[in-house]
Amino acid sequence: MLDQGAPPQQQSHPVPPPGGVAGRLMRRKPVERLVAEGGQGEGGSLRRSLGMWQLTMISIGATLGTGIFVVLGEAVPKAGPAVTLSFVIAGLTALFSALSYAELAGSIPVSGSSYSYAYATMGELVAWICGWCLVLEYGVSVSAVAVGWGEYLNELLDGTLGVTIPDALSAPPGDGGIFNLPALIVVLLAMAFLLGGARESARANTIMVVVKIAALLLFCLIGIQGFRSGNYENFMPLGMAGVSAAGATLFFSYIGFDAASTAGEEAKNAQRDLPRAIMLSLVIVTALYVLVAAVAIGARPWKGFDGSEAALAGIMKDVTGDAFWGTLLAAGAVIAIASVVLTVLYGQTRILFAMSRDGLVPKVFSRVHPKTGTPRVNTVIVSLFCGVLAAAIPLGELANATSIGTLFAFALVNVAVVVLRRTRPDMPRTFRVPLSPVLPALGLAFCVWMMGSLDTITWVVFGVWMAVGLVFYFSYGYRRSRLATPEK
Repeated sequence: MLDQGAPPQQQSHPVPPPGGVAGRLMRRKPVERLVAEGGQGEGGSLRRSLGMWQLTMISIGATLGTGIFVVLGEAVPKAGPAVTLSFVIAGLTALFSALSYAELAGSIPVSGSSYSYAYATMGELVAWICGWCLVLEYGVSVSAVAVGWGEYLNELLDGTLGVTIPDALSAPPGDGGIFNLPALIVVLLAMAFLLGGARESARANTIMVVVKIAALLLFCLIGIQGFRSGNYENFMPLGMAGVSAAGATLFFSYIGFDAASTAGEEAKNAQRDLPRAIMLSLVIVTALYVLVAAVAIGARPWKGFDGSEAALAGIMKDVTGDAFWGTLLAAGAVIAIASVVLTVLYGQTRILFAMSRDGLVPKVFSRVHPKTGTPRVNTVIVSLFCGVLAAAIPLGELANATSIGTLFAFALVNVAVVVLRRTRPDMPRTFRVPLSPVLPALGLAFCVWMMGSLDTITWVVFGVWMAVGLVFYFSYGYRRSRLATPEK
C-alpha cells in the first residue's frame, strides 16, 4: 500500500566506533547517510534522469524473456506440463520478496539494492555476503542469458541466410564447442549502450521491451492453433519435487524488479516511482510467463523440450509448417534477450558502484565519467568478465548458480524489511508491505524451500563462491570500509 509520507531527511548521523571484531562486523550504515551519499562517486555523480516509465521498462527488460526464451527447455524436462505451476510458484516467491523490495526501495532509494538494505539493518558482514550474492546473481545471469541469445541468433541466421555459426564458435566447452562467440558479442553490445549513459540505455531498452512483448503475444496467437489438450493429461509426471526443481531453475528469470531497485540513484523521484515500477513489472511479467508456458506445453509434448534452448521458435515452425514464423520469433527473441543482458548488466555495475563507495571493493568501481555520468571503468570490467564467462560455461550451470544467489539475496531482503520496521518504526515510507511480518516470513520460507530444491553441485559452487567472498572481505573490505573511519 502506498503511503504519501515525506522522504527521510538527508542529515548525516555519525557512526559510533565499533567495539572489537564482532562490533566491526555488525556495524550498520545509517539510512540517512546512505541516502545523503546517493549518486556520489569518485570524480563525479550519477545523473537523475529516469522516470517511472523507464524504471518499469528496466524491470521488465531485465525479467521478461529470460525464462521463456532461454530456460524453458531446461525447466520443462524437470516438471513436465506442470512447468506452468513452476512459473506460478516462482512468481509467488518473487511477489512476496517484491513487496519487501518495494518498501525498502521507497525508504532507502540507493543503487546498492538488497546490499544497501542489509547494510542499514543487519550490519556490514551480512551486507557483504548479500552483495557477494548479488555479484553472483547479476554477473552469472548476464552470462546465462547471453548463452541463450546465441541459440536464437543461429535460428535467425538459418531462416534468413541459410547459414549458422559453427558449434565450435557458438557453444562453450562441454557443450560441443570451443568458445561461444555470440554470447561474448551480445555482452559487448550491451556494454556499448551502457557507456553512452543511463538515459540513452533506457531508451534503447524501452524499444526492445515493446518488441519482446509483441513477439510473445504473436507466439501465443499462433501457438494456440496447435494446442492439444492431451499434452496435459499426465500433468505432474515427476511429482511436486520436479515442480519445485523447475521453479528453482526458473527463479532467476524474476530478478528484474531487483534490477529496477539498483536505479535508485538515477531515478527522478525514486521514493515514489520505484515501488510502483517494481510491482507493476512483476504482475506483467508473471502473467506473460504463465500464458506463454501454457501455450507452449499445449503445442508440444513436454518430452520434446529436452535440450532445446530455442523452443518457442521450433514450436512456431511445427504449428505453421512454415519456417517464416519461427524466423520472425527468433528475430524478436534476439532483441528481447539483448534487453535482458543490457538491463541486468546495468544492475551489476550499480551494485558494485555502491559497494565501492563504501570501501568494500576497489575505488575503480565507483569512478564516474564526468561527461556521461556513468561508471565507465566499472562497466568495461564487468562486461569483459561476464562476456568471457558466457563464452566458456554451459547454460544449465549458469542458470542454477544465478538462482541460488538470487534466492539468498531475496531471503535477506525479507528479513531486512522486518528489522527496519522494528528499529526505525517512525521512518517515512512511501510503500508498506501489507500484513507484515506475515508476508515477509512467507517470502523467506519460499526462498529457503526453493534453495533446498537445487542440485548438490549448485550448493557446492555456492559454498565455494561464499568462501572466496569471505576471504576477499577479511583481506580487503574489513580494513578499508568507510565505516571503519567515520565520515571519511
